[in-house]
Amino acid sequence: MKRLLTSIALLGLAATAVAETTAIVGATVHTVGPQGTIENATIIITDGEISAVGRGIAVPAGVTTVDASGKIVTPGLFSPIGRLGLVEVGNSAGPNDNAQTGRQFTAGFDVSNAYNRRSTLIAITRVEGVTSAITMPSPGYGDGPDNSGHVLAGQAAVVSLGDDDWLIKPRAGVVVTLGESGSNFAGGSRTAAFLQLKNALEEAIDYGANKRDFERGMRREYTHSMADLEALQPVLVGETPLIVNAHRASDLEAIASLASDYNVRVIITGGAEAWMVADTLAAADIAVVTTVTDNLPGNFDRINTRRGAAKILVDAGVDVALTDGASQTHNARNLTQSAGNAVADGMSRDAALRAITLTPAEMYGVADRVGSIEPGKAADLVIWPADPFEMTTYPDQVYIGGERISMESRQTLLRDRYLDPASDTPPNWRK
Repeated sequence: MKRLLTSIALLGLAATAVAETTAIVGATVHTVGPQGTIENATIIITDGEISAVGRGIAVPAGVTTVDASGKIVTPGLFSPIGRLGLVEVGNSAGPNDNAQTGRQFTAGFDVSNAYNRRSTLIAITRVEGVTSAITMPSPGYGDGPDNSGHVLAGQAAVVSLGDDDWLIKPRAGVVVTLGESGSNFAGGSRTAAFLQLKNALEEAIDYGANKRDFERGMRREYTHSMADLEALQPVLVGETPLIVNAHRASDLEAIASLASDYNVRVIITGGAEAWMVADTLAAADIAVVTTVTDNLPGNFDRINTRRGAAKILVDAGVDVALTDGASQTHNARNLTQSAGNAVADGMSRDAALRAITLTPAEMYGVADRVGSIEPGKAADLVIWPADPFEMTTYPDQVYIGGERISMESRQTLLRDRYLDPASDTPPNWRK
């Protein structure tokens, strides 16, 4: 009897294992990994992870099989900056959980506590292939010197746009604002903004070396809170990068010197003039998140902005991730358009795809989980009917953690409501 029950239990487990296995067959797979591009490939997904990818792979009997013949499969796209899950409508009264004012907290401000995985922007973004994103704080603009933002805005987090297991990596970077924008939080001087950052790092070094004094109640006088100084400890040992917004070439050179002086990792966001100091950034191992379509100076920090900057940076050996020029929060879905424009400006197609998948995953230390199609990684995949870089191409299906997500969003529902002009029912009464 015991053997019979054991056999039944094993059969049940086997049935469950089969039910959780999916095979995608016949597609051209751009792995963005060591296997490169594979024609007529098979991907096996088991328990939410990629268990096999290649040609000639036997498909287990009884598993769900998706015929993707003639189609293209890429890794899920990675949004490298933005505030998904923290804001809903721009310029509205709320919610706007990314910004903070006052001086009580700076580097310790952790936005992952406020992330809303049910935000309407999540569904809108993921149906167009974005499966992972970094969501980050920004300094708030208050109504006075004691109620304004700070050069240190807080901690960013890497999130999955799936329904479950959404937090991939909390405290994935400390956001810093320098240059002209940073001067707004330092009395109007970009030099003062640099000094505020250096002071924070110096205090964090001292705090780390004297923690026992704190444990014994011997408190030192710091301008930053203990939470802020704790948040900077992983930065000082290279575990967590500083995510620094700056544009002017001279500021970027100063940031490279600071990175060397304090032995910290830096990711530049913006970087309109980064192409001018590409060799300096490459030598300092500083990555850049940049917009490919900007070619007009928005202010005096961006006088030398130009098209083709991303290619120049990649050719110099800089790790580059691509972003949208308007809003990487509400327009994160436009990543493939950014990549297509980068290709038009001379970047190779492989490099452009890497810049919206694996490279940002590497920047934020989550490439062991997402960014490429390799065994052992999360099955974040996009099936495309044609070239993903064409503006009229939209995903046929998106998988996040092996789950086939709904391809419905608020926008698709609104589209479908108004596609039937012959209906006698007013649009606001249609389902």
